[in-house]
Amino acid sequence: MPVILHLKAKPNSRQNQLVVGDDGSLTVRLKAPAQDGKANACLLAYLAEVFGVSKSGVELLSGHTAPFKKVRLASVDEAELPAILAQFREQ
Repeated sequence: MPVILHLKAKPNSRQNQLVVGDDGSLTVRLKAPAQDGKANACLLAYLAEVFGVSKSGVELLSGHTAPFKKVRLASVDEAELPAILAQFREQ
């Protein structure tokens, strides 16, 4: 069963970083600029790395030109999701 993430992407950051807010919101800071799909490609590659799935297992469903995005992660167990996200909680 695929997992759907709702997140906000912030391009032009110093480093790629996933931040989980206290309210459970997800923000992904990306080094890539928001032009010619570079930030979206960077986002998908970074999420594949974070969740340990292949790049083809990450799909951008909506928000191609907006900061708020919906991303599908194939082959990620929903039961594992909280443990993975806990590593990225804001301190």
